[in-house]
Amino acid sequence: MSGKAPAGFSIHVTKENLKFSAAHFIAYPGFREPLHGHNYQIGVRVEGRLGGTGYVLDFGLIKRLAKEIADRLDERTLIPRNSDCLKIEQSNGQITIVYEEDRFVFPASDVALLPIAHSSAEELARFIWSELHSALRANDALDDILSIEISVAEGPGQAAIYRQETGIE
Repeated sequence: MSGKAPAGFSIHVTKENLKFSAAHFIAYPGFREPLHGHNYQIGVRVEGRLGGTGYVLDFGLIKRLAKEIADRLDERTLIPRNSDCLKIEQSNGQITIVYEEDRFVFPASDVALLPIAHSSAEELARFIWSELHSALRANDALDDILSIEISVAEGPGQAAIYRQETGIE
C-alpha cells in the first residue's frame, strides 16, 4: 500500500447568497458575552464518487438546499435549545431567555431555537451539516456522497468547519 489517499472528486459551493445575518451570544456557567451579530457565510464541500451523469452532485441542488437553511436562520436571534445554563420559556408568542440575572424577551418569530448547546460557529456548522444531510436524504441524493463539509464564517478570514462522512461505503 502506498499510503496515499485514493483519488476522488468533490464539489465546493461558496456562493454570495449562501449567507445569513443573525444575533447570538455565547453563554456557559459563569460567563455570557454580550448579544451581538454576524454576517455569516456558508460554504459546502461534498466529496463523492463520480456518477453516471458526470458529476458528484448537481450544484443547483446544493445551492438550493443550503440557501433554504440559511434563509431559516437569516435575521433571527440564534438560541441554543440544549444549553446547560439558559432557561428558555415560550408563551404568548414570546420567547424569554434567562441567564443568571439577565433576562431577554424576543418575539417568537424573531428567534431560531436550535438543537445545539452553544451558538458558536462550530456548532452552527454541525447543525447546518445535519440539516443539509437530511435534505439530501429527502431528495434521494446521498447515493454517491462520501462526506460533507460545512464551513461557517463569522467574517472574512474566520470560519469554523465541520466535516463528517455520510456512512456510504
